[in-house]
Amino acid sequence: MTDGPLTGAHPTGTPVPGASFSLLLPVYRGDTAAHFAKAFTTSVQGQTLPPSEVVIVQDGPIDDALAAEIGRVVAASPVPVVHHVLERNVGLAKALTAGLALCAHDIVARMDADDISLPGRFAAQVPLIDGGLDLVGTGMLEFLDEAGRIVGRRVPRTGQAEIERYARFHDPFSHPTVVYRRSAVSAAGGYQSLGMMEDYWLFARMIAAGALVDNIPDPLVMYRVGDGAYARRGGRAQWDSELMLQKALRRIRFTTRGQYLRNVAVRGLYRYVPEPVRRFAYRRFIARGGALSE
Repeated sequence: MTDGPLTGAHPTGTPVPGASFSLLLPVYRGDTAAHFAKAFTTSVQGQTLPPSEVVIVQDGPIDDALAAEIGRVVAASPVPVVHHVLERNVGLAKALTAGLALCAHDIVARMDADDISLPGRFAAQVPLIDGGLDLVGTGMLEFLDEAGRIVGRRVPRTGQAEIERYARFHDPFSHPTVVYRRSAVSAAGGYQSLGMMEDYWLFARMIAAGALVDNIPDPLVMYRVGDGAYARRGGRAQWDSELMLQKALRRIRFTTRGQYLRNVAVRGLYRYVPEPVRRFAYRRFIARGGALSE
């Protein structure tokens, strides 16, 4: 079911120059009303360049508090909102596919329902897409609680060549930070379910298809790190997803046989080491943009 779009003016009363773009924001039963409200307001009212519309995809049933908060922010939104409800939980890849089909603009910004966009985020990213790039991510600040305590910083690789090289070993983009062209996503085959790796799989296929990409190293999104964040990066389910991803990357010849064997060994080991070791490895090789040699 889709609620009709609601229209309104930007709160300053004056238009902000920039390309038109859609904000794609999925929600599901694991999200909370307070976190969703913060994600929405910082990505709409709080932006120097606000989105032209918001597409909220509700992935299955949610609790009453979250439903009420969605209704409240939609009613108060200064930009049009489409609220699309999926009757059952279908997973992130299918939810985002449904949302992309409803976006009115080719430029689409992603946002998760528990993160925070910093005010200049879209003003920095959207002109780069409007200027010819197909995909632009940013750095992130990791925060721990409602007080916004910063506990880490992710610094992404920048430049087409470096991103393409790094992508053979690790996802070069933080999914909640990206802005992309819907047409480029479609040309690469769109979101496809692949365990817990649908974002990396999409970005690899976009690069393989010739997409023009870059990252802004500055942190423009605050990423909420809850209890057990590092524990969730390990275990059998993560290993199964990792192996599926590496086989898929090899199948499309995105990686060489040597890179495939390296990735299975190194990234597979990462899934099974003790959590303190995983935390250190993440900080050393991922959050700060470190990498192993080819």
